[in-house]
Amino acid sequence: MSTTQRIAGAALVAALGVTTLSACGGGDAKDRTAGASDAPKSKTVTLVSHDSFNVTDSVLKEFEQQSGYTVKRLKSGDAGTALNQEILTKGSPRGDVFFGVDNTLLSRALDNGIFTPYQVKGMDGIKSEFVLDPQHRVTPIDSGDICVNYDKQYFADKKLAPPQTLDDLVKPEYKNLLVTENAATSSPGLGFLLASVGKYGEDGWKDYWSKLKANGVEVVDGWEQAYNERFSGSAGGKKAKGDRPLVVSYASSPPVEVLYGEPQPAEAPTGVSTGTCFRQVEFAGLLNGAKNPEGGKALLDFLVSKKFQEDMPLQMFVNPVVKDAQLPEVFTKHGVVIEKPENVTPDAIAKNREQWVKAWSSLVVK
Repeated sequence: MSTTQRIAGAALVAALGVTTLSACGGGDAKDRTAGASDAPKSKTVTLVSHDSFNVTDSVLKEFEQQSGYTVKRLKSGDAGTALNQEILTKGSPRGDVFFGVDNTLLSRALDNGIFTPYQVKGMDGIKSEFVLDPQHRVTPIDSGDICVNYDKQYFADKKLAPPQTLDDLVKPEYKNLLVTENAATSSPGLGFLLASVGKYGEDGWKDYWSKLKANGVEVVDGWEQAYNERFSGSAGGKKAKGDRPLVVSYASSPPVEVLYGEPQPAEAPTGVSTGTCFRQVEFAGLLNGAKNPEGGKALLDFLVSKKFQEDMPLQMFVNPVVKDAQLPEVFTKHGVVIEKPENVTPDAIAKNREQWVKAWSSLVVK
């Protein structure tokens, strides 16, 4: 998820003043990475990812001890930037496995042939709705939902029911309440645009955005500005005196507000408008031309293992894709399950993304 989101967890935690989760592991991980060049190439496996990838050191160390491989992590900016670098180095990749291409960029990655097919061990344990490439060039690793979040206190004080659907957002009672991110510069902003395309189709999404603009939607460059400065419901937004009680963020945002609240609240101060969501799925794949393909395959197997999948939610604030993986209590108690997110196929996104963003920019920003 570019600011992927993924993007979500790392950005959320950073915004709340908790920098350790968005960092590249702890001191032990750095020591292992620093020593990777001394190890035989066949025993070093390199994972290229966007900046939001994270894993608990002890979980990674257990994989290294059991497999005999040392994992070197190479973070490469947001998902779009990281993917661009792999396309430019196609055939002579910087690593063995790439993690972080999502369904908004998937067709671009596949069309450029940067991955070698590999079916992971435990493929049967992955929920079928996340398997978007039957050739197994990529493997689904996590999912998350971009959704409108609302400030519970604002709506309680106003005795106004919070909006629940995309249709609700254009109603006059919600005029001047929503802030969203620029679809041309932000992953959640693009996801929200795609939600409207999924809901209203090619013939209707522009009319929807015309109504949303007339209803006072505010557009800012990125998630951090929207969530931590303009949104009145977040810890950062309260400090910044934000005055917008509706924001485009993630379904995982309320659990984060609880987990890092000071003091920790008994109930999440923010809610999720469940009829406004677009689902993102992140994938990993074995890079074509990998120097250590066997190590890469072992690493991919690890990424869909129950151990990693259950570690992932509190490291990257995304959901597992494996059927038997359990979510932490803070997710089950304070999060929501999005039953019917809007969806747009990767092929449709690949074919239309640039023209959709250009049309959206002309309509909403200019």
